[in-house]
Amino acid sequence: MATAAVTSKGQITIPLEVRKKLGLKPGDRVRFIEGENGEFVIKPKTGSIMDMEGIVHWTGKPVTIEEMNETIAKGWAGELTYED
Repeated sequence: MATAAVTSKGQITIPLEVRKKLGLKPGDRVRFIEGENGEFVIKPKTGSIMDMEGIVHWTGKPVTIEEMNETIAKGWAGELTYED
């Protein structure tokens, strides 16, 4: 069983074997999840909205802000159809 000491600043170093099993790399973040019995589980924090940058490739013509605003307004007004 791996253990770690808490420093005076409240920091811990996650033992190497635990980091390997969790797949943690420098800069990764972890979440502390409290269970029903008061114990905590440490899990890697996965994904960020920024990780999605570039995954959708648009091949159509560029859309202007005005066109976006018009479409949003139609949607809110209930006037938007799949053909629009």
